[in-house]
Amino acid sequence: MIYTVTLNPAVDKTIYVDNFTLDAVNRVSSIRQDAGGKGINVSKTIQQLGGTSTAVAFLGGASGSFITSALDEMGIPVRAFAAEGDTRTNTKVVDLVSHTYTDINEPGAAVTKAMLDDALAILALEINPGDIVVLSGSLPAGAPTKTYATWTRACRKAGARVFLDADGEALVEGLAAKPSLIKPNEVELGRMLGRELVDDDSIIAAAQELVDDGIEQVMVSMGGAGAIFVTDKGAYRLHQPAVEVISTVGAGDSVVAALAYAADQNLPLEQAARLSMAVGAATVMQPGTEPAKRDDIDRLLDQVKLTRL
Repeated sequence: MIYTVTLNPAVDKTIYVDNFTLDAVNRVSSIRQDAGGKGINVSKTIQQLGGTSTAVAFLGGASGSFITSALDEMGIPVRAFAAEGDTRTNTKVVDLVSHTYTDINEPGAAVTKAMLDDALAILALEINPGDIVVLSGSLPAGAPTKTYATWTRACRKAGARVFLDADGEALVEGLAAKPSLIKPNEVELGRMLGRELVDDDSIIAAAQELVDDGIEQVMVSMGGAGAIFVTDKGAYRLHQPAVEVISTVGAGDSVVAALAYAADQNLPLEQAARLSMAVGAATVMQPGTEPAKRDDIDRLLDQVKLTRL
C-alpha cells in the first residue's frame, strides 16, 4: 500500500487569463477547481499509472468536503482527519498568451500538536512492513518544524519506506530521520547545504553527500532541464522530452508519484527514473492539477534521455 500524506491540502482553483496585467481589470476566460495539495496530487497520478494509494489529509469545511467528494468520485480512498476551520483554496493564474503561471496560496487551517499526534498514531497502526508513505507539501500553521521528522521516524518504525517532498526547515529537520527518498530542486538542495550549486557536477556532489549520510535516493528536479538522480546504487542524468506546457502545477508531485509507484512495483532504478521524467512531462501538458494521461506517459517514455554517471 502507498499512503500519501497532505497535512495542508487545498482546493486548487485555476484561472485562465489572456495577457494578465497587474493594477488592471483582468477578464477570466475559463476556470476550473481540483482537489489539491502535494500528497493528493501524488495519489491522483498513482491512480493514472494503475496503482492504488490512500490519501491521508486534514480536511475541514466546504472546501474539505469538496476534496473528499472529488477523490471519492475518482475512486481514491481517503483517510480524513478533521481540521479546525476551512481547508484553504490556492489560486493559480495562468496566462496562456505570455506563458506565465502565478500562484496565490492561502495559509490554510491551523492544527495542534495533539491533532497531529493522534493522526500519526492511527496511521502508524495501519501501516504494514513494506508500505510506502509519501510526506509532501507545506506544514499547516501550528505544526512544529520537526513534524516531518517525527512522522518519518514513526512510519519507518512501522516498517514503511518514507518519501519526503518538502522544503525549508521542514525538509532540513526531516533529513535527520533518514527518509528513503527526497526530491529537492537544485536551489533547495544548495540552500540545505549552505552553498550555491552552479552546474551538474556540483549538484551531483551535493546529492551524493546526502546519500552517503543515509538517504537512499535523492531526486534533484531541475524544471525543464530534467533532473539528477543520485542513489546508493548509482547516479543518473535525466532529460525530459520537450512538450507543450499548459500548467506546471503538480509536475514535481507527479515525479514523486512515479517513483513511489515504481518502488511499490519493484521496478529497476533506470526504469523508475525514466518513468518519473515521462510522467513529469505528461503532467505539464494537462490543465490545472489534472494528472498525466497514461497514453501520453507511454508515448513519452522512449523520449527520455538517461545517462548513467
